[in-house]
Amino acid sequence: MIILLMGVAGSGKTTVGELLAGQLEWPFHDADDFHPQENVEKMAKGIPLTDQDRLPWLERLNGLLRNASQLNSNIVLACSALKNSYREVICADVPDLRIVYLKGDYRLIERRMLERKNHYMKHGMLRSQLDALEEPTGVLTIDITEDIPTIVKEIRSSLDV
Repeated sequence: MIILLMGVAGSGKTTVGELLAGQLEWPFHDADDFHPQENVEKMAKGIPLTDQDRLPWLERLNGLLRNASQLNSNIVLACSALKNSYREVICADVPDLRIVYLKGDYRLIERRMLERKNHYMKHGMLRSQLDALEEPTGVLTIDITEDIPTIVKEIRSSLDV
């Protein structure tokens, strides 16, 4: 099984993903690590990425997931995957994928982002992410107001892993 944890910056994707993968003893990948340096530099300057900027990144992520699927490997990937079109690229030809949407309100996420240190995604970019977000349907949606262990327990229970 491949689990894609998605949501805006500050929703807890990495923290939840690391704990979930650790409990399952599965590899964990953070999509942020797959961005080309140019994308990181733009985001660090507060410049939102365009769809053109994102496409090679999305294709790289799809390659990671397709490879894991072909090898029948389990994996957890944390990725914003804000738009349906992004998810279509990421998920193409990955039949054993489950999407988990980490959902929260602006104030909670902004507070979390303000508490982060040394992260290239600045809290001022949260509004652009929320504006771009196309909430998925037909996926596991998790309310992020709970603590991280409770969120992970809910994901495991819902996905039976």
